[in-house]
Amino acid sequence: MATIMPEAENVQKAIKWISGSLEDGEGQPLHALIEKAVFKFDLSPKDSEFLLGFFRNHKK
Repeated sequence: MATIMPEAENVQKAIKWISGSLEDGEGQPLHALIEKAVFKFDLSPKDSEFLLGFFRNHKK
């Protein structure tokens, strides 16, 4: 199944960073990682919503 990647470079970096954190098993909840990524990569609220949906759909 093909995944649509956002064009914004910072969103792509955030996806990689969050994915890495989840794989490392740091034990942080997804919403906390997304909140950190918003500040780390200077993302908009819309980007935050995208990330939340992306990871929730990716789990399924």
